[in-house]
Amino acid sequence: MGWATNYITQLQQGKTVSFRPRGGSMTGRIESGQLCTVAPIGVATLAVGDIVLCRVHGSEYIHLIKAIQDQRFQIGNNRGGINGWVGANSIFGKCISIEP
Repeated sequence: MGWATNYITQLQQGKTVSFRPRGGSMTGRIESGQLCTVAPIGVATLAVGDIVLCRVHGSEYIHLIKAIQDQRFQIGNNRGGINGWVGANSIFGKCISIEP
């Protein structure tokens, strides 16, 4: 169980969620403590540059889609780091707004 498990459960139930992630990995796109709203999505609508709530190698992130290859998505932060490749079943929602 990670920091986003409850939010992921709600997204899987079709609900939109809001939370304030902490950390600096998305600085420049999301500052630590900003209010992020994430909505459930169809993976067919995802594009490079989208911010998604996902699980990579057992860890939960609100990070960027860096690349798409068939039905695989490369996830990384806004500082050049790469978390890895995931399938569509590891992406739970897309960030639709960021507020102070």
